[in-house]
Amino acid sequence: MARAHGISDIGEIMQLAFVPPDFDAAVAHWTQVMGVGPFFLMEGIHLEDMRYRGDPTEAVFDLALAYWGDLQIELIRPRDDHPSIYSGEYADVGGGLHHVCVLVDDIAAARGVCEAAGGEVVLEGTLGESRAIYIDPGSGPGHLVEVLQQGPDGPELFAMIKQAGEDWDGSEPLRKLG
Repeated sequence: MARAHGISDIGEIMQLAFVPPDFDAAVAHWTQVMGVGPFFLMEGIHLEDMRYRGDPTEAVFDLALAYWGDLQIELIRPRDDHPSIYSGEYADVGGGLHHVCVLVDDIAAARGVCEAAGGEVVLEGTLGESRAIYIDPGSGPGHLVEVLQQGPDGPELFAMIKQAGEDWDGSEPLRKLG
């Protein structure tokens, strides 16, 4: 029997992302209860050419990254109410899973696969040389798929964050990135 084709064809999930109602409590939970950390915080992010449902948006957010083994955990804190997936209809997941992320080498090809499967691009933008699109495969909040094509510095940054967690002793659970 042939395997069904769809969005999973673009790659494997490398990240679970959350938009918790209480960011600090979420960091405490992940670091103290789950033992995941340290988290690396990036503040005041605004994607270049950011579009929500095709329209430009000025949304700004913070994010913190850590690793649980090979799986990246992302915690997101919206900084405003500008239209985005971090406020409004897509943020209403009760602190549960917001989206998963898949790394790709060719974001245009991945976008084509997602759209052919009926996925809607609900957010897109760039950060430096990294490009991201967020796909709603038709299931709404909590089911988004981020498709990320990293810029040249991305793999090095992720490797540093992952290595920091390998022998982490619980100190400095939240560390700021420049």
